[in-house]
Amino acid sequence: MRATRIMACAALTVAGLVAPAGTALAQPAAATEAQAPAAAPATTTSGPCGYTATPDDPSPRPVSLPPDPTPTPAKGIVKVLLATNQGPMLLSLDRAKAPCTVQSFLHLAKSRFYDFTTCHRLTLYDTLKVLQCGDPTGTGERGPGYSYKDELPTDLPPWPGDTTGTRKVYARGTLAMANAGPNTNGSQFFLVFADSRLRPDYTVFGSVDRLGLKALDRVAAAGVKPTPEDPAPVDGTPNRKTNILRALRLSF
Repeated sequence: MRATRIMACAALTVAGLVAPAGTALAQPAAATEAQAPAAAPATTTSGPCGYTATPDDPSPRPVSLPPDPTPTPAKGIVKVLLATNQGPMLLSLDRAKAPCTVQSFLHLAKSRFYDFTTCHRLTLYDTLKVLQCGDPTGTGERGPGYSYKDELPTDLPPWPGDTTGTRKVYARGTLAMANAGPNTNGSQFFLVFADSRLRPDYTVFGSVDRLGLKALDRVAAAGVKPTPEDPAPVDGTPNRKTNILRALRLSF
């Protein structure tokens, strides 16, 4: 499934490397009677996170299911540097808030899944201001070939003036997962550069530092790329292209 990840209220679409044309792919050798059939790959990890393969939405890059130890590491802050063409963004991943999400993100970073990818969507609504990244194809339609459960926040403050109590503040500097509905987390994430109003349906797993926010501010100030249909869009491809050159874990 090529999922469309949608963030509540203000439609934020969320969600590769292919062989060059003419590249010949080696054919597997014919099996002999002495050869045992290959074991089918596991489709769900056996640990507490239960990372589950999504064969109808395969990864555009080679990546395995994440390690899923018992218990899942659930203490401490892990630092990950996003080296981008707009400047460095230092992420602080909080294992206590979202241990399975942090485990997955670190696995993808180690697998170089995020390297040389483009942040595909900038949203500039009055109440939703985020940059979304994490799809190697740059289309917002792909993920890592697996999904896993939500780890939803329970401590977000209410959005001022929201009498329903359903909208919360995703504060400036928040790092959270995009999704396509309950328990559909993959690789796509969003960085909040101004307080945003959302239902608490998106896993918060860390924050971005001051220098990273300055880089995000520069991207936001350049706006969204115009289209023939909309010369002044507030949701779409960033005018200032933002590439993740390397995602590097700094602390252990």
